[in-house]
Amino acid sequence: MKRKDYISWDEYFMGIALLSAKRSKDPSTQVGACIVNQYNKIVGIGYNGFPIGCDDDQLPWSKSSDNANETKYPYVVHAEANAILNSTKDLHGARIYVALFPCNECTKLLIQSGIREIIYLSDKYKDTDSVKASKKMLDMAGVTYRQLVLEDKNIVIDFTVDS
Repeated sequence: MKRKDYISWDEYFMGIALLSAKRSKDPSTQVGACIVNQYNKIVGIGYNGFPIGCDDDQLPWSKSSDNANETKYPYVVHAEANAILNSTKDLHGARIYVALFPCNECTKLLIQSGIREIIYLSDKYKDTDSVKASKKMLDMAGVTYRQLVLEDKNIVIDFTVDS
């Protein structure tokens, strides 16, 4: 008889997005993204961080400053953008799993890349102009989005291997 306590596809792919977020060096916000095609195959993953070749000890991680260039915002590549850039296949018809609802800049990339569904955990910035613009564009482009509501909030990864 097969196991009955296995995780769903949504839990699996969101788990991979959250595990990817653990690679982020951002001290305040760690976001990961996982892009999946119609066959439930992962075709791209990413997390938020500075561009390749940009020393993360030389650029700022702060959220605020009188000088915008002394904050992380002009430099950080978002998880969704990295997942698109790291993709291995055509993304038309794919879906993306991400912890936070995408900003307007990432939304433009998601739409242009052909992603048709966004599954997210948190919409904590829903009242911002950025997210309002995102939802307007997604609705116009016919891209669906839904919040993933999980019954089990924890999945434990144990790196011990039975020998």
